[in-house]
Amino acid sequence: MKTLGISCFYHDSAAALMIDGEIVAAAQEERFTRLKHDQSFPNHAIAYCLEEAGLTANDLDHVGFYDKPLLKFERILTTHLATWPRSYRSFIKGLPIWLKEKLWIPHVIRDELNYEGEILFAEHHISHAASAFYASPFDEAAILTVDGVGEWATATWGVGNESGIKLLHQINFPHSIGLLYSAFTYFLGFKVNSAEYKVMGLAPHGEPRYVDLILDKLIHVGEDGSFHMNLDYFTYPHGLTMTGKRFETLFGIPRREPESSLDQIHKDIATSLQRVTEEVMLRMARNVRKASGLDYLCLAGGVALNCVANGRILREGEFEDIFIQPAAGDAGGAVGVAYYIQHDIMGTPRRGGWTGPYFGPEFDDTDIKAVLDKYGIMEYRTMEQRELFEETARLIDDQNVIGWYQGRMEFGPRALGNRSIIADARNPENQDRVNLKIKFRESFRPFAPTVLEESISDWFEIDRPSPYMLFVADVRRDRRTIPSVTHVDGSARIQSVNRDTNPMYYDVIKAFEKRTGCPVIINTSFNVRGEPIVCTPQDAFLCFMRTNMDILVMGPYLLEKSNMPTLPDIGDARELFELD
Repeated sequence: MKTLGISCFYHDSAAALMIDGEIVAAAQEERFTRLKHDQSFPNHAIAYCLEEAGLTANDLDHVGFYDKPLLKFERILTTHLATWPRSYRSFIKGLPIWLKEKLWIPHVIRDELNYEGEILFAEHHISHAASAFYASPFDEAAILTVDGVGEWATATWGVGNESGIKLLHQINFPHSIGLLYSAFTYFLGFKVNSAEYKVMGLAPHGEPRYVDLILDKLIHVGEDGSFHMNLDYFTYPHGLTMTGKRFETLFGIPRREPESSLDQIHKDIATSLQRVTEEVMLRMARNVRKASGLDYLCLAGGVALNCVANGRILREGEFEDIFIQPAAGDAGGAVGVAYYIQHDIMGTPRRGGWTGPYFGPEFDDTDIKAVLDKYGIMEYRTMEQRELFEETARLIDDQNVIGWYQGRMEFGPRALGNRSIIADARNPENQDRVNLKIKFRESFRPFAPTVLEESISDWFEIDRPSPYMLFVADVRRDRRTIPSVTHVDGSARIQSVNRDTNPMYYDVIKAFEKRTGCPVIINTSFNVRGEPIVCTPQDAFLCFMRTNMDILVMGPYLLEKSNMPTLPDIGDARELFELD
């Protein structure tokens, strides 16, 4: 059975192909179009998925879409009518898009794919739930999904077992912890649906001075994690912005202009928001544990990418274990709807959980060599794998910043060892160096460590693997020798790696450990600010050449920046990419 899952038209469009209960390919459209958070119909991602499996659209048994457009349109119409005439501008701007494409998803799919087969739809939060439960290793688990909004739901909980998925309770729009976080993201001068993680990274730099104000004026939170927002302070139900004058008056400052200075009050507001979000998520998780009586939890939705809150649920949520798949946001809906169709609708048996997130394109040595030849690159070294690992480890130890490009591209927003920039976590200068001179991004942004799985508890206050960089835990006090991945509050967003899931990345870090005694390196995504993570060898080469990276390792080829020719026609990253 062959099912193609699609998510698109809002943000982070993606496609995923499942065959007999197993994901064989998945990718986000942005990686091909080079438009960050691309929301367009994922033609390129679909073409990749089909090509990876050697199929055409006519070979598919089903195409699935990750939400129900008519139900979502009902919510939009109802909301605009309830807030009329304040909603006039928003309604006039959004209606043509709905009438042109969003209400005609079946026609769009058939036209774009030349497909005549069955098209099925799942509710947005069902897709989220399926993307987490069926990718998990659990036979039975509670499920919690939290995001901005799907059709009507903004948060749901339910259970998954051998009978399928059943959602038992939901909180509806306009009350949304995801939209609360996005409203503050907007107020703090960052892009909504893009830079919420920046607010999370900013939070440890402040003090929680506004927690009581937020809980008193903006959101009421029950002991069970249910919540009700005071909509007098928000404009998103009817306007083109998230907050307005009343919000500014409440905090005594205007909305921060993008790219302007970050003052202490902005940091304190970020801290306060993060604390409130953690408390809501923790209360919800505890309530789900009590109501379901189950020992395991699957988390999904955009808020499940808040790895600080996830870490608290792991430590304090009373579950034995938690699973969050790396594309927890809307991109993962493409995977979720494919799972839901095959398992819940068609009854295909489960094939077990994910062993890794590497579902994207892979390019062989010939493809890489063709890019080097295209740009006239003659100075490089070609190495066997063992030599390559040892030389890369030596170069990291010698304080080089390295673009590491190997194997299949990761699915989801994190680079997990195949499209990564890596460096020495022991060097305190590397955080500013990589942030400012290579990524061209804010200096407060923390880097994640990758640690060998067998060493994770020796270096961090966590007792289990964290393969997808979705849990934050404290660096052990006797291991505070890795300052470039230790945030100002002593925490780190951890990725663990084992040899079964990513042997090449593991072997590089193992070689570094043998050389230095340290099983931890910096891992950040192979891109610059405003650009998606690299996909092709050409993407990787151009990013390398436009930045101050020292070394590029692609397949067996090792390039040193000092040996590269000047290529004036490729431009500079800061000029070519929109900086958000």
